[in-house]
Amino acid sequence: MNKILFSLSLFLFTLGAGTSVFAEDAPVTSVTATAEVVAPAPATAPTPPPEVTLSTDKVIAETGDDGTVVSQTEKNSAFSGSLTAVWLLITGSLVFFMQAGFAMVETGLTRAKNANNILMKNLMDFCVGSVIFFLVGWGFMYGKMGLEAGKFIGFSDFMLSSSNDTMSWFFQVVFAATSATIVSGAMAERTKFVSYLVYTLVISGLIYPISGHWIWGGGWLSQMGFHDFAGSTVVHSVGGWAALVGAIMLGPRIGKYVKDEKGKIRVRAIQGHNMPLAALGVFILWFGWYGFNCGSTLNGMDLSMTHVAVTTTLAASMGALLAMTATWLISKKPDVSMTLNGALAGLVAITAPCAVVSPTAALAIGAIAGVLVVLSVEFVEKVLRIDDPVGAVSVHAVNGAWGTLAVGIFGDLAKLSNHGRLEQIGIQALGIVSVFAWVVITSFILFFIIKKVIGLRVTEKEELRGLDIGEHGSEAYNGFQIFSNM
Repeated sequence: MNKILFSLSLFLFTLGAGTSVFAEDAPVTSVTATAEVVAPAPATAPTPPPEVTLSTDKVIAETGDDGTVVSQTEKNSAFSGSLTAVWLLITGSLVFFMQAGFAMVETGLTRAKNANNILMKNLMDFCVGSVIFFLVGWGFMYGKMGLEAGKFIGFSDFMLSSSNDTMSWFFQVVFAATSATIVSGAMAERTKFVSYLVYTLVISGLIYPISGHWIWGGGWLSQMGFHDFAGSTVVHSVGGWAALVGAIMLGPRIGKYVKDEKGKIRVRAIQGHNMPLAALGVFILWFGWYGFNCGSTLNGMDLSMTHVAVTTTLAASMGALLAMTATWLISKKPDVSMTLNGALAGLVAITAPCAVVSPTAALAIGAIAGVLVVLSVEFVEKVLRIDDPVGAVSVHAVNGAWGTLAVGIFGDLAKLSNHGRLEQIGIQALGIVSVFAWVVITSFILFFIIKKVIGLRVTEKEELRGLDIGEHGSEAYNGFQIFSNM
């Protein structure tokens, strides 16, 4: 009986469950037809999140545990500053390495008995120059001064006391040292070492910074629209004009100008002792020049540095080619030392306009520089009878002036100040003449005082024996037989 009741209950349960399933699957039209249609309720709009003020570039980033918010613009600015610092450290180091290039060029183009003296001078002009530029030179060049006086000289931030701009100071001090070392070549083989230290001190601490202030420190020439991107005038002409005055006041080396049987003065070539050293020096200088010119963008994110590298390369190459061609035509042989100087002349000439001229114009500037250096060396040596052992005056002073003038002739006026072509040429010429006058007058006073107080030139005996022994008591080539009275 119980089994029958259980079976009947299971049957009724199964039947009820199946009816329920079928009812869910059956059409409901008959039901819905009589039912009132109710419209669905409108969707509720989501609650807006709290308003967040974004930076102009729509990106913010949280950094640090304190929840400090730094905009992407600020992050980009910090990155740009860091990159610029690295850029100036690298390019400034390249310019510093140019000291080695100057030392090799000057040593190779002079005689072996004076090699130690030349190495000492190229080391000391940076050491002395960096100290005096820190103490006073930076303040004169980049310091500020009120009223009209500020157009002619800076007078603040001595020893970086207010700005602490160590990044800019490092990049600028290597330029100051370059200007001073140019003088060494023109006065080589007969200058007292102590006198060299004195005039290096004054050039790096006073003469170079003041004229530099006129152009790079916001002075009167820069306000007129004078343009010198990396220093054809600021660095090279200053060193070259000071070298000219020094060589004149010092006089030629013994044996450079001799009288023949008829009493006519004849120019005697005094050959350098090591042309491979001179060539190595030029390659080092060319390498360092990429720091000199490209670094003068002063911004690690300024892509015009590649344009500057191109114009620098082309001008140097054309300078060497045209100097070689000129000597080949004049003397029937391609002269090695003059070709090397042609490359340097092209580099000096392109230094001012490298950022504002086209690559084609750079070729023309370098070509003219290559011819100009050959003609200038001949003129200075044979007509003016000024003894310049390495051609420093022709390379740096003359071609520094040419490169500065080339800014007005070939420069893209859209990249310069709002002046016409002739007006820009006039401004460039005014700058050349002004710096020439400043350097010649101050250098003459400097060398005149040195000459009267401590003497400028070594004795005849010391000069004939060599400055290595007379000034330093050592020989650069110990163990080798090096003896020459000339």
